[in-house]
Amino acid sequence: MTETAVAFERFGYVVLPALLKEPTLSQAYDYARAMAGTGRMRQDDDQVPGTPSAYADFIMEGLLDKLLVEVERASGLNLFPTYSYFRVYKHGDTLARHTDRPACEISVSLCLGFEDRKSWPIWIEGPHGVFSVDLQPGEAILYRGIECPHWRETFEGVRQAQVFLHYVDQKGPCAEWKLDKRTKTGLRPMTRV
Repeated sequence: MTETAVAFERFGYVVLPALLKEPTLSQAYDYARAMAGTGRMRQDDDQVPGTPSAYADFIMEGLLDKLLVEVERASGLNLFPTYSYFRVYKHGDTLARHTDRPACEISVSLCLGFEDRKSWPIWIEGPHGVFSVDLQPGEAILYRGIECPHWRETFEGVRQAQVFLHYVDQKGPCAEWKLDKRTKTGLRPMTRV
């Protein structure tokens, strides 16, 4: 097991520096901002109402697949991808303390970029207490989404694009959620999320 996988097993989360590198990072951030600017993204997200978000976006699903090997190495687990989801947060947004549904057993919250003087921390509660994690563009937090409550306090910046990449342990209790019960990545079910 790698040091990262040992830390992940012990704490329930671990920071992954430079998970997404240039030029892919800038391309993904520019894409997220452009999509939010079109007005065509959903605005009815229950967790952050009025904030542009997208389930299983084609570009973000590409990241879900592309980063699978890195996430497996960091977690020490063999994983099935489930789905991607991204939001472009705006000034005043908050994210209430929550845990995730079974398809988010192993999750990655990846910062694509932000417009603010400083990063916007994510708070996470693991078996050893509560911690805040500041992520720079390209950095991510890998965490056990159904076990570790996580949240964000009020965003003071202008904009922050974040993509969530979700996986399940191939040998775990949530393996049935492979591909979020779709036939392949990139498909958007009619009734989910």
